[in-house]
Amino acid sequence: MGISLSKLTEKTNIWPWLLLAPLGIYMLVFFAVPLAEVAIMSFTEPKVSLANYQKVLTGALYQRVFLNTFTTAAFVTLCCLLVGYPLAYLMAHSKPRTAMLILLLVTMSFWTSFLVRTYSWMVLLGNNGPLIAFLQMIGVDKPPQLLFTRFSSTLAMVHILAPYMIMNIYSVMKKIDPALIRSAESLGAKGWSLFRHVYLPLTAPGIANGSVLVFVICLGFYVTPVLLGSPREQMVAGLIGHQIEEFLAFGLGSAMAMILLVVTLIILTIYHRRFGLDKLWG
Repeated sequence: MGISLSKLTEKTNIWPWLLLAPLGIYMLVFFAVPLAEVAIMSFTEPKVSLANYQKVLTGALYQRVFLNTFTTAAFVTLCCLLVGYPLAYLMAHSKPRTAMLILLLVTMSFWTSFLVRTYSWMVLLGNNGPLIAFLQMIGVDKPPQLLFTRFSSTLAMVHILAPYMIMNIYSVMKKIDPALIRSAESLGAKGWSLFRHVYLPLTAPGIANGSVLVFVICLGFYVTPVLLGSPREQMVAGLIGHQIEEFLAFGLGSAMAMILLVVTLIILTIYHRRFGLDKLWG
């Protein structure tokens, strides 16, 4: 009887692994194997050496592009925070119907692809677009060049990534116990002091979640910076595509991709040690 029960238990414990098998096979075939191939090419194309990594790490062009990528990602993250925090606060302290309306408007952007939203900004910021026409209408004789600049690509990336920041901060704000705020008020905390010492620390996990998510996604942005940004201010993903598509430099492109991956993993590791990756999505 004991043997049959142990066998039954062993058979039962197999089921979770069987259920995970399709996902595991999918990730192995379409993620792990291509990633391993990219890692191998970074060392073997055009010949076995560390030349690709040496060129990326010491070349002035690649250093400038990596620096531009990180500074752009940091600036976009800051802009998303400045836009997202007040909006999330408004959602968290509005009537349910108003909050649901704002939430609907925020999440509507997820229903449209990056490419469509990027082309929409091309229309809005183009020389024949409504924004330039408005500037001319109010008397600006020579409107500034808006399209194909850092301004246009940054604006579009903030528009695309802001919902991630808003949703993360909003989910944390909704979990704050109102009794904590009332207790602080009863002890004399008011206005800016209440916000700085009580409310802001309580929402810090949402800020951290949204900032890491936006920063990491922005590091790998390709379509928006290529279509809207200036060729003189490339980001890493665009340079990788340029190297592979025009020069067939698969080894060099793979080396840049692996370096970007390692940096991203370092950021996620630091975040995991402080907060835990399970908190990343709220």
